[in-house]
Amino acid sequence: MSRPLEGVTVVSLEQAVSAPMASRTLGDLGARVIKVENPNGGDFARHYDDVVNGMAAHFVWVNRGKESLTLNLKDPRGLDALHRLLAGADALVSNLAPGATRRLGLGPEQLAERHPHLVSVEITGYGPGGPLSAKRAYDLLVQAESGAASITGLPGAPAKAGPPIADVASGLYAAIAVLAGLYERRATDGPGAQVHVAMFDVMAELMGYALHYTQGSGVEQQPVGLGSPAVVPYGAYATADAQTVVLGTTNDQEWQRLARDLLGRPDLADDPRYAGAAGRVAHRAELDGAVADWCARTDLATIQKAADAAGIGNSRYNTTSEVLAHPHLVARDRWRDVGTPNGPVPALRAPIDASGWDDRMDPVPALGEHTGSILAELGLTDAEIAALVGPTPS
Repeated sequence: MSRPLEGVTVVSLEQAVSAPMASRTLGDLGARVIKVENPNGGDFARHYDDVVNGMAAHFVWVNRGKESLTLNLKDPRGLDALHRLLAGADALVSNLAPGATRRLGLGPEQLAERHPHLVSVEITGYGPGGPLSAKRAYDLLVQAESGAASITGLPGAPAKAGPPIADVASGLYAAIAVLAGLYERRATDGPGAQVHVAMFDVMAELMGYALHYTQGSGVEQQPVGLGSPAVVPYGAYATADAQTVVLGTTNDQEWQRLARDLLGRPDLADDPRYAGAAGRVAHRAELDGAVADWCARTDLATIQKAADAAGIGNSRYNTTSEVLAHPHLVARDRWRDVGTPNGPVPALRAPIDASGWDDRMDPVPALGEHTGSILAELGLTDAEIAALVGPTPS
């Protein structure tokens, strides 16, 4: 068993979710990830809550498999130690406040001059060169600015997507950028790329369908809760045994099977008003009503068995507590214990399965846990380490 990024070193100046998700993804694939933190509290996500054995759920989620190095980057000695680290690293990932990397001498042009081999990926809210470039950006703010909140929820009641999709998607794009930069550097034997990933650009990309629809039609589609403005029937329906089933059709053939084989309603299947997707969307209330009436008279198991037989996509609506014990995760052995400063906690394996690749489920680090050992690797003496951080841990 192997890990494809073994031998790659990633340094991360990170906080919250986006850059930590990028570096954790690279770490899951075998990279050594050195997380540089402020000695005064570290990554502020460490302190969001204390529900996971006294640790924050966000932090435990996206920080396994990393080494924590505390450095005061406003101290020239700390900044010098960071540059020593970057001199031997392959990539730098960051998501500091707007302008912070440049003030530290770590902007794209500065890095290209001092560390030309380094692949650098910086995540910001809005990217350089625009009227919003200097603004701070968090997941909720970018979901709102990008229009994503306007197509989530219900008309007049916009909603943020539950998972932090702006953070997560930006982190994954950043990880892709690191991999592309490393590949380019190896293929060309040239310098490392300097890459910028803007959360707003990422969310605009995820808004692709909605933006193209409005661009082409002049119509702003309204959100429909647990459903889709593009297709009908496609939503959640209460069952006779007080469960919720989610049924979906995405094309004319599926609609025919749902109407005939599932609902037993050939009259709906033959009605020309419902012959195409646009017609079904225009008659959303009638079709949702027909599906809801049938589901209300049928238990969940019967619905799902019939839907599977008819080739109709379906699922059970679950809460987070139910997902924790989901039989599909259990059957596929998706959970592992991960070490933390406060003892082991269950964590999901990375959602990448490949033959011959070993899972990496290394511990979540305590703040500054690896400072002494990393600085010693960089050639600092015990006296120099003590001057920076105090006595070297035994």
